[in-house]
Amino acid sequence: MVTMQAIMAASFMSSGPFMPFYLQQLGVQPTDRVLLWAGLIAAVQPLTIALISPFWGALADRTGRKAMVQRCCIATAFFYALIALCRNEWQIFAVQAAAGLFGGFSAASTTLVGTQAPEGRLGFALGWMATGQLVGSLMGPLIGGTLADHLHDYRLVFAATGIGSLAVALLVTAFVHEDFVRPALTRGRTSLREQLAEIAHHRTVLPVLFVLLLTQLTGQAANPVIPLYVRGLVGDAPWLATAAGFTIAIVGVAGVIASPFLGRHGDRVGYRTILIVSLIGAALFTFPQAFAPNLGTFIALRFGLGLFLGGILPSANAMIGSVFPRERRGRIYGFTASAGYLGLASGPIIGGVVAAHFGFAAVFLVVGALILINLGCVLASRPSVILHE
Repeated sequence: MVTMQAIMAASFMSSGPFMPFYLQQLGVQPTDRVLLWAGLIAAVQPLTIALISPFWGALADRTGRKAMVQRCCIATAFFYALIALCRNEWQIFAVQAAAGLFGGFSAASTTLVGTQAPEGRLGFALGWMATGQLVGSLMGPLIGGTLADHLHDYRLVFAATGIGSLAVALLVTAFVHEDFVRPALTRGRTSLREQLAEIAHHRTVLPVLFVLLLTQLTGQAANPVIPLYVRGLVGDAPWLATAAGFTIAIVGVAGVIASPFLGRHGDRVGYRTILIVSLIGAALFTFPQAFAPNLGTFIALRFGLGLFLGGILPSANAMIGSVFPRERRGRIYGFTASAGYLGLASGPIIGGVVAAHFGFAAVFLVVGALILINLGCVLASRPSVILHE
């Protein structure tokens, strides 16, 4: 599943960053309109995934988690093939919204691994899943850019995402095994309202859901301003684009290094402990970015941030999984996916608004403050025993 996660992330990232260029290829002008539509299109899929994830999570508990992974792959292949056939921005927006209703591969794969890994190795397994996603996210833009430069048609780049998703569906079918026992039908199954009420009163789950939302939000908020911030540090250097891309990628490289290590130690010393350490470290490396005197210092701070970000999501997911029995983890991971995707959708918007009103440096101060709020959510939680129906 780590391999499948990497391939799927690479497939998504091979086309996603090039949406503005695809819109221009379709004739969308001027640049402000391109940027507006690119932002809307990027936000609509996480939003629809956030709305539907609890439903898919509950269904996974009843029908199996492997089937949900296969559903995501097949749906992604179909909808990205449609995107390659779209003729205007409205059609792309509609297809992306529909794709979100059947998407959520990361949540489905986390649920599958989170219900199959041995209890004492949950952090280790989810840490490697995070590594797979980071590796794919780093490789995807390179693959997509190479395809675009050789094929000279962004339609084919989006078609390639569909092909990669279909390949993952076939690989999951052939090589991934799930030990799943269909639960007996019961009349007392809890409703969505009852599930939300349980989460709202749970001293561990609710704070960690906020952690997942804020982590994704803070991870995305700075990305839109980093190229412009780097320009302010180095001017219009001929290698500006390379420097900006490297500055963004270095966070993922650090995460690849740290995620398995922090995940494994979470199994030993406790997921909450690793989560607290990771949030403190992330805050310490975020605030100074607002005052970086040169590019080298900024890159070093981004690398340090990536080391600690690599421990947050695996630890948070393992922490939630550890307080729910296996037969209920699909449902709860559906809610964690909703929180994460809401953060993904809102992060770039918040970062852009802060930068527009207060300057680029203010984005890093706001992100650092949100990480401290994140830390407060974790400190407000407390370990709990496994919950049963």
